[in-house]
Amino acid sequence: MNALEELTESFARLPGIGKKSAGRLVNYLLRADRTYVETFARQMATLQDKIKPCSICGSWTSEDPCPVCSNNLRDRTTICVVEQPQDVQTIENSHEFQGLFHVLGGVISPLEGIGPEQLNIQNLLKRVADGSVKEIIIATNPTVEGDTTALYLQRVLQAAAEIKITRLASGLPVGGDLEYADKLTLARSFRGRTNL
Repeated sequence: MNALEELTESFARLPGIGKKSAGRLVNYLLRADRTYVETFARQMATLQDKIKPCSICGSWTSEDPCPVCSNNLRDRTTICVVEQPQDVQTIENSHEFQGLFHVLGGVISPLEGIGPEQLNIQNLLKRVADGSVKEIIIATNPTVEGDTTALYLQRVLQAAAEIKITRLASGLPVGGDLEYADKLTLARSFRGRTNL
């Protein structure tokens, strides 16, 4: 295998990148300015040295604590619990949530050997223990594993403290078409309906 094929294989291992896209990326880099390619390579080589999980919430950050946890203007009485660090950025981009975050680092998945012990749940319980948190918003994905994790968190948190526990609504997306909705989505939509 030559250098071109090796680099194409490396790019193809990235999520969402197939062989054709990987080939396009490699060909782009071969035609690109050498300074850009060297800067890009240096950024890739130092990525894991510069970006670490926040010691409080678990989100990716170059400074510890992260900008969200260190921002005193955030609502410190509400914590949104998400599966992965990238979920924090997705919610932040919506500009709808002004509280704090907590990253679990995955979901409960017995088939993959992931139980509650492998998730960042104990740190969440420590954050709730001081009594300043009034609401936990569980924002796990609406999958079997996400729902299982949400149910587990609800039980553990209710046993640990007097706290309001909510879950993000799920159902039909804006602009969605009933014709293409699956049964589970429709069921969630009916259960989560609101008054007009």
